[in-house]
Amino acid sequence: MKVGLFPMVTNPFATGDYLEALARGAEERGFHSLWAPEHVVLFDEYRSRYPYAADGRIPAGGETGIFEPFLVLTRFAAVTRRIRLGTGICLVPQRNPVYTAKQVATLDFISGGRFDFGVGVGWLREEFEAVGVPFERRGARCREYLGVMRTLWCDPVSSFEGEFYRLPPCRHYPKPVQQPHPPIHFGGESWAALERVADLGQGWYTFNRSPEELAAALPELDRLLAERGRSRSEVMITVCPYLRPLEDDAVERYREAGADQVLLVMVAPDLASLEKTLDQLAETHVARAARL
Repeated sequence: MKVGLFPMVTNPFATGDYLEALARGAEERGFHSLWAPEHVVLFDEYRSRYPYAADGRIPAGGETGIFEPFLVLTRFAAVTRRIRLGTGICLVPQRNPVYTAKQVATLDFISGGRFDFGVGVGWLREEFEAVGVPFERRGARCREYLGVMRTLWCDPVSSFEGEFYRLPPCRHYPKPVQQPHPPIHFGGESWAALERVADLGQGWYTFNRSPEELAAALPELDRLLAERGRSRSEVMITVCPYLRPLEDDAVERYREAGADQVLLVMVAPDLASLEKTLDQLAETHVARAARL
C-alpha cells in the first residue's frame, strides 16, 4: 500500500525554500509520491458548481494563487531522487497539447522516469472562457489531445488529424523515459471518467470518496475494463480523501476497499509547521502502510 501527499502549494507561503523542504522532507520520510494541482485562474464569483463540496464552492478564494504544476514538480524533481511526481490534476482540454506533451516528456526525462500524468477534463466553465477554449465537449477534446500527445511521445515522426487538432509531420524530443509514455491517471467521479480510465488509463485518481464509496464504484470499473479485455491489475487506484476527516486507520480502510495508493492532503502555512506536519503524517500513515 502506497501513501502520497497532495500538498497545498499556493502563494504566499509556498516559497522556493518551502517547496524544496517539502520535497526533500517527503522523500526522507518514505512517502511514495507528491502531486500538484492546477487552476490557472480562480474567480471571486462564478456560476460553475465545484463537485467536491456540498455548497458547490471551491474552498479557496479568488486571490488564492495555485502554482503552475509542471514548474512545481520540476522544483521537486531537482532535489529528490526516488519519490514519484504527479499532476493532480492537469486540465488537458484547456491546454495546448503540443506544449503539454513537451512539458510531460521533459519532466519525465529530467526526473529519471518518475512522472505520473494525472489528467482531468475540468469543472470550471469560467476558467475555460478565460483561456479561450470551449467548455462544451471537453471530454472528447481531452481524448483527442491525448492522442496528439501519444504520437509526440512515441513516434519518431509525429502527426495527427482530428476534429479539434491537426499536427503536421514533425519531430518531438526528448521522448519520455517511461515507455511507451508516463502512466495516465484519469481523475473524475462520473461514468464518463471511468470509461476514460477503461479505454486509455493506467490509473484512476478519485477524489473525496469514502472507503465505502470507493468499494461501491470499483465493480463498475471492473466491468468496463473487462469489456475492453483489460483487468484492474493494469490500473492503479489512487484515492485522495480530500475534505473528508482523515482517521488513523484510513490507509487500512482504503486498502480493504480496493485502493493501491492514498494521497493525504497536507496544509502547512510555514516551514516550521511543514516539518511537524510531515512527521505527524509519516508516523501515523506511512508507518501503518508499511505494515500492510
